[in-house]
Amino acid sequence: PQRVVSLNLCTDQLLLALADRSQIAALTSNARDTEMSAAAAQAQGIPLLKESAEQLFALRPDLIVGMPASRHAMLRPLGPENYRTLDLGYAESYGAIVDQIRTVAAAVGHPARGEALIRRMETELGKIGKLRGGKVAAYYQRRGYMTGTGTLIDDLMTRVGLTNLAAKLGKPPLSQISLEEMVAARPDFLIVESATDRVVDQGTEMLHHPALRGIPRISIPQAWTVCGSPAYVLAARGIAQQAARHH
Repeated sequence: PQRVVSLNLCTDQLLLALADRSQIAALTSNARDTEMSAAAAQAQGIPLLKESAEQLFALRPDLIVGMPASRHAMLRPLGPENYRTLDLGYAESYGAIVDQIRTVAAAVGHPARGEALIRRMETELGKIGKLRGGKVAAYYQRRGYMTGTGTLIDDLMTRVGLTNLAAKLGKPPLSQISLEEMVAARPDFLIVESATDRVVDQGTEMLHHPALRGIPRISIPQAWTVCGSPAYVLAARGIAQQAARHH
């Protein structure tokens, strides 16, 4: 395909890693947002979609990639059956990321590029040591949301040798947990989005409560974990290195 369009922030990043720049006709409006996308720098200079069916039609795409693409609102008026689409799901584990890299690499005609990327990721992940001692961590977000099991964050914790507090407490994939509950649970680490390092609203203020001051923090950009992407390596390395520092 020579005119590939992405309808999702996560497929933006896969295309930037695997397709030739000349093959990418458009990415989503968030593709250059450094807070959201780990590949924001690579997206510079590539046209962005403005959520318009007319714009999508004018691009004459020969492949549309999304999560999913075929049921996207922009495609509805144009008739999804008139286009070649590739539907992906959200990658909640490293294995799912590898599968998606292979799928997208094949779809854009660069399977060898996909295998080379996987090999590089495997090599980098192999250099990251596992923490010993069964340390417990909580991925704590603004307004007291905690990320549970069956998620990409949980997969990352397992990889570096951490136990997810949500698993110990039997919490669902996403739950709200009060300051009192968190302090009583006494995790060894709080993993937070680096954007919450500063207080900007009530939601972030909660994360800076004095009661949490004694729990060591691991701070990583949201852009590394919002999608299952090659940035998985950056997230794993960042969590492992910061945790080792506090060990």
